[in-house]
Amino acid sequence: AATKLASAEKLMYFCTDQLGLEQDFEQKQMPDGKLLVDGFLLCVDVSRGMNRNFDDQLKFVSNLYNQLAKTKKPIVVVLTKCDEGVERYIRDAHTFALSKKNLQVVETSARSNVNIDLAFSTLVQLIDKSRGKAKIIPYFEALKQQSQQIAAAKDKYEWLVSRIVKNHNETWSNVSRKMQSSPEYQDYVYLEGTQKAKKLFLQHVHRLKQEHIERRRKMYLAMLPQAFEALIPDLDEIDHLSCVKAEKLLETKPDFLKWFVVLEETPWDATSHIDNMENERIPFDLMETQPAKQLYEAHLEKLRNERKRAEMRRAFKENLETSPFITPGKPWEEARSFIMNEDFYMWLEESIYMDIYSKHQKQIIEKAKEEFQELLLEYSELFYELELDAKPSKEKMGVIQDVLGEEQRFKALQKLQAERDALILKHIHFVYHPTKETCPSCPVCVDSKIEHLINSRFIRPSERNQKNLLSDSNIDRINLVILGKDGLARELANEIRALCTNDDKYVIEGKMYELSLRPIEGNVRLPVNSFQTPTFQPHGCLCLYNSKESLSYVVESIEKSRESTIGRRDNHLVHLPLTLILVNKRGDTSGETLHSLVQQGQQIASKLQCVFLDPASAGIGYGRNINEKQISQVLKGLLDSKRNLNLVSSTSSIKDLADVDLRIVMCLMCGDPFNVDNILLPILQSHTYRPSPCGSSSSV
Repeated sequence: AATKLASAEKLMYFCTDQLGLEQDFEQKQMPDGKLLVDGFLLCVDVSRGMNRNFDDQLKFVSNLYNQLAKTKKPIVVVLTKCDEGVERYIRDAHTFALSKKNLQVVETSARSNVNIDLAFSTLVQLIDKSRGKAKIIPYFEALKQQSQQIAAAKDKYEWLVSRIVKNHNETWSNVSRKMQSSPEYQDYVYLEGTQKAKKLFLQHVHRLKQEHIERRRKMYLAMLPQAFEALIPDLDEIDHLSCVKAEKLLETKPDFLKWFVVLEETPWDATSHIDNMENERIPFDLMETQPAKQLYEAHLEKLRNERKRAEMRRAFKENLETSPFITPGKPWEEARSFIMNEDFYMWLEESIYMDIYSKHQKQIIEKAKEEFQELLLEYSELFYELELDAKPSKEKMGVIQDVLGEEQRFKALQKLQAERDALILKHIHFVYHPTKETCPSCPVCVDSKIEHLINSRFIRPSERNQKNLLSDSNIDRINLVILGKDGLARELANEIRALCTNDDKYVIEGKMYELSLRPIEGNVRLPVNSFQTPTFQPHGCLCLYNSKESLSYVVESIEKSRESTIGRRDNHLVHLPLTLILVNKRGDTSGETLHSLVQQGQQIASKLQCVFLDPASAGIGYGRNINEKQISQVLKGLLDSKRNLNLVSSTSSIKDLADVDLRIVMCLMCGDPFNVDNILLPILQSHTYRPSPCGSSSSV
C-alpha cells in the first residue's frame, strides 16, 4: 500500500536557490497537500558544520529513521558532503547503519557529482526487486573512477578543440556550433557542463594567441641586431650611450622607418598589430623590453670586441714586421714562441694568426727573392766564365755561394735553400738565353706591356683569319710523364722546372712551350699514379732508372699501363712515346755496374720499342742527374710525335718587318711604376694610327 504524506501548503520542490527568494520562483504546491511515497533517502551531513553537533544530528536521524521504519518503505542512508567529510562522522554513520537491519549506506558529494545517481538507483532497486542489485562503491573509489572518466573525456574534447580551432580569433558561438554533433563534445558537456567546455576553449584560444605573439616577438628580436648593424654600426657614436639614449638616436636615422614602426597604442602585443602580417617592421616600443635592451648591450659588446680583435691583428702584424726573429721561410712552429703572448690568445684563435703569418711570409719571401735577384745582377761577373751550355760545375757553384754567402740578401733565404738554388739556376739560364720569357721580371716586362697595349687597340686581319686556329689550347703545350723510383721522378721534375720560366714555360728552338710535368713513383694502377687524368693527357713518358730494381719498376709500370688500356677506345697510351734514360748514382764510379745497366737498358728499350739515351757524364751539371741537352732532345722528340699525330697545328710564319715610317726606341726599366700608357697613348690615339700590314705585334 502507498504511503501518503500530508503537509498543508507544502511546495512540491525546494531548492537552495529559493532561500529568501521564494517569491521570485514559481509557486507550485502539492495537490491537496498530499504526496505518494515509495521510498526514502535518509541524508546525513558528515562535514564539519559551524555551531552544529554531529552527535545531536545522529540522534535526530535515528529518531527520524524510527518514524520512517514504521511505513515499511525502503530506506537508503545517504552520507552527503563527503568531499569535506570528517572521518569520525563517516565511521559513526556507518556504525549507525550497521545497527539497523538491511540498511544500505551510499557516500556522496553533490558538489563533485560523485555517487548521486548511485544513491537513487540503489533506492529504486530496493523498491523494484526485479531490477539488478546496484553495487555500492565507496566515495574515494567512485571519485577516482569519475576523475578518470572526466580526464579521458577532457583529453578527447581538447583534441577536438585543437583540431578545429587553429586561429586565436575564433569565437565560442561559432566553434560550439561546429562541435555540437561531435561525441567528444557531448560526453564532456554531459560530465562537466557547457561552462567548463567553454572555459577550456577560451584557454586554448589564449594559448594560440600567446604562441602567435611569441613567434612575432622572436621574429622582431631576430631582426633587431640587423637593425642595429644598419643604423648604428659606428662604435664611437654609441659607445657611452644607454639604451634610452640609443632609442632617441635611432629615431634620427634616415632609414629608421625601414626597420621600425611607431604604434599609436602600446604595448604592441595588446594591439591589432599582432595580426598585421604584411607589416614585418619592429614595433618601436619593443625597445623598452628587457630582451631588446640585452640585444643592444650585446651589439655594443660585439662592436667593442671587433675593435679589439682588429687591434690585435694590427699589433700582431706590427710584431711580425718589427721582430728580428721572423725571417723568410721560418715555420710557424718556430716563430710562434717569439711573437705570441697571452693577450693574442685571449682575443683570436691561433688559426687566424697562422693565416696572417702565412700572408706575411708570402710577402717577405717575394721581397727577399726580388732582392736576391738584384744581388745576382750586381754580381753578374760571377756568371761570365761558364760552359757553353750554361751549366755550372759543382766547384763553380761552390765559388758562387762562397762569394754571395756574406751578403745579407743571400742569408735572407737561408731557410729556402732549394728555392735559392733554383733562382741561381734560372738566373744563369737567363744570362745565356736572354728572352722576355726567361727574364726574372717577366710578369712586369715592358716589352710584353707594349705588345698587349698595341694588340688591345685592334684585331689584325691576319689574327682575325687565324683566330680559331690559334685558340687551340693544345698547340703550345707539352704534357710529360716522368716515371722513376725512389725519388728519381720528383728530383728530375724539380730540375726541369728550374730551367723553366716563372710561369712553367720552356724554350725549344727559340719558341716558348707550356710544360706540364707529372712525376709518378708508385703503383700505376692506383688512380693517384695513373698516366692519364681528366685534366692531363700525356704526350710522352720519360723513364728513369739507376739500378736493376728501378729498371724492373719501369718495365712493370709500362706493361701495367698498356694492359689497362687494351680494349678501350682511348687506347693511345699503348702508342705513347717513351724515352728510357740511365741516371748516374751520385758518387758511383764502378764502370762494370754502369756498363751492365747500359746493356740492360738497351735490351729493355728494344723490347719496349722506345728511345734509349746514354747516361749523363759525371760532373756535367751541378746537382743534376740529366743535362739540359738530353732534356731538350726528349722534348723535341715529343714535338715531332705531336706533329705526326696532328696534335700541333703549324702556324703561318710571321713575315719580316717591312719598311716603317718611324722607329721609336724606348728605354724603360721592367717593374718601373711609371705607366707605359702615358708614353704610347698620345701616339695610339692619333687619327693617323692604323695597323701595320707586316703583322708584328709591336708595330703600327
